[in-house]
Amino acid sequence: MVKLAKTAGFCFGVDRAVNLVYELVEKGEKVCTLGPIIHNSQLVADLESKGVKIIDNIEDCPQGYTVVIRTHGVEKSVIDTANSCNTKYVDATCPFVSKIHRIVSQQDDGTVTLIAGDENHPEVKGIRSYCMGKSFVFKNQEELEKILKENNLSEEKSLICVSQTTFSLKEWKKCEKILKKLYTNCRIYSTICNATADRQEEAALLSKEADAVIVIGGRHSSNTCKLRDVCKASADTFLIETADELKNIDLSPYKVIGVTAGASTPSVIIKEVLKTMSEEIIEKEVETTSAVAEQVVETADTADKANKAAVKASADGEATFEEMLEESFREDENSKVVRGTVVNITPTEVFVDVDGRKQTGVIAFDDLSSEPIDKPEDAVSIGDVLDLVIMKTDDSEGVLKLSKKLVDQFKGWEDIVAAKESEEVLEGNVISVVKGGVIVVAKGSRVFVPASLTGVPRGQELDVLKGTTVRFKVIDVNSAKRRAVGSIKVVANEEKKAQQEALWATLEEGQKRTGVVKSLTSYGAFVDIGGMDGMIHISELSWNRIKHPSEIVNVGDTVEVTIKALDEENKKISLGFKKIEDNPWEILKRDYPVGSTCKAKIVSLASFGAFANIIPGIDGLIHISQISWDRIKTPADVLSVGDEVDVKIIDIDFDKKRVSLSMKELIEKPEEVITALTDEEPAEETADAAQEAEAEDAE
Repeated sequence: MVKLAKTAGFCFGVDRAVNLVYELVEKGEKVCTLGPIIHNSQLVADLESKGVKIIDNIEDCPQGYTVVIRTHGVEKSVIDTANSCNTKYVDATCPFVSKIHRIVSQQDDGTVTLIAGDENHPEVKGIRSYCMGKSFVFKNQEELEKILKENNLSEEKSLICVSQTTFSLKEWKKCEKILKKLYTNCRIYSTICNATADRQEEAALLSKEADAVIVIGGRHSSNTCKLRDVCKASADTFLIETADELKNIDLSPYKVIGVTAGASTPSVIIKEVLKTMSEEIIEKEVETTSAVAEQVVETADTADKANKAAVKASADGEATFEEMLEESFREDENSKVVRGTVVNITPTEVFVDVDGRKQTGVIAFDDLSSEPIDKPEDAVSIGDVLDLVIMKTDDSEGVLKLSKKLVDQFKGWEDIVAAKESEEVLEGNVISVVKGGVIVVAKGSRVFVPASLTGVPRGQELDVLKGTTVRFKVIDVNSAKRRAVGSIKVVANEEKKAQQEALWATLEEGQKRTGVVKSLTSYGAFVDIGGMDGMIHISELSWNRIKHPSEIVNVGDTVEVTIKALDEENKKISLGFKKIEDNPWEILKRDYPVGSTCKAKIVSLASFGAFANIIPGIDGLIHISQISWDRIKTPADVLSVGDEVDVKIIDIDFDKKRVSLSMKELIEKPEEVITALTDEEPAEETADAAQEAEAEDAE
């Protein structure tokens, strides 16, 4: 049995860079890359065959060429040189690498940066070039301990640590433990790429389940070599670059073989390896850890037979569609497939001149296209040369009844089968809702998508998809019956994951984002900030105490939030919503200084005084001695809850969040005032303590 890792192959950053180069080439631009675009000789050779040049220095860029910066980035001086020389370039640096550049460049020149990685790797060289202060590189626990010991970094006030995106996750955890133990002031940024971490963790698990592991990728690829090292700890491991290298490996002693691949390994090479293993070595079932479905790697003969399945489509049922196609261009009266030129178009029919035939050819509207069309002109134009199937010969009228739709379906079916093998993303139109799912037409063929794979939430009507264009993958084909099953959901999930990975690489604590409220719970609000949801805790929604988030926001609201914390391991985002300018204590400081007067509402009474609300969120204490110039026994003698009174702010303690108020200071003082305190009158210290307890309770 062969187990294929679901994370095998291109990561987000590599896929983005490779596609970028191919897109530039397809646009007709002259392209060169600063070094090989990825560490894969086969893909690099394919690009060279398309005219892509490789240069070692930015100054070597030929006139009229566009330089593509590789995924792992370059040193800052390279970008500076390109800008100063007006060299046209496209930066394909992985967003996860760019994030490390931002982290180190935002430090001051007094900050020491520790970098986990290979000091000779281009990515690490690029990171160091953005460091403002001293930097040190270590590749394992021993080198880190040596750096810490020889450089006495405990005296440094500012110390940070980052890692190469492809650094060993196992080694990183060891180094992180040392730093946390010895240097509590060190700010540690876990910058290992999510895809790298997932790939290494899955490889470790795979190697424990298998007797041997095949690692596919370039021998100069950092992440591929680390996968090999991870697997070697638990199983016999072989690193190969192409399927041809399998002939030098004897896999017969192994019952279970795991297969994984580096981030710079194209899917076509992975498939060639699996196919070779099934044909020449073990000819056993290939099981994948993918959540989509189990996959069988077919032999070339089986796949060829599947692609050439016969389909009954002739008018009299005596010839298969395949046979008719073989006859299609013979100048023979018995041909069932003919070629014709469109000469006239009506609202219901298309007329053609058929090569080698005297009869007039007619294509009915229903036989024009498998795709939904409103009028014949949507499918053909006058002068078009078409391959057509003879449906019926009407000698009495001297016409041939033809079908373009059947030809399109046959040709399209081959594309459907090929799309399943290559995992190509197709586009099609949803033409109908049927029991258990929907029918999508793509390349002239009908593909059934089960309700569970449409991406429509359970309980919601599938009619929302009817008439729309969708992107999907073919996950199963039955060539004998010409039936195909597709999944819209798997494409949506892949695109969402790629979008989330790209977004996550740009997120930083303290960053402001605009989002849309997606849902509310009793403890907070969930906000979509562009492909990922973050949560605003209820305590972060308002400076005042609230019972439910709906008092502040509603589902569908557009809000501005601040990223408070990022949990990379669990992919959780904590958001803040409260604005500092709305803090009632800031408003008090700005608008109500000591000595100012205002109206306040009595909210509670105590034996030592009355609490009055000044502004929403802040209550002040009117001590019993500050209520009146006359001696009173209790505040209730002159005040009631709900009364509005004029007060003067006589003291504010912002640290303890206390405000002292006075009513009597706004009243003219009598000529004689008895100032001695009676035993019944509480001391100021007692009142202060009570105010503090009351304030804490209010908070």
